[in-house]
Amino acid sequence: MVVYALVVLNILSIFVCHYIAKKRGAKPVFWGLMGGIFGPLAIPFAFTSKAVANA
Repeated sequence: MVVYALVVLNILSIFVCHYIAKKRGAKPVFWGLMGGIFGPLAIPFAFTSKAVANA
């Protein structure tokens, strides 16, 4: 039962990181991947991500 809760938490972290990065102009796929790897620990870092300069 605990494993299912952790999997759901990890999937939610992916979507939250992707959404935050998209709203901030950062790379959403990268932050979604970070959310998948690090789980909820990646969410605060997604908030501090900077927008990508279109050069």
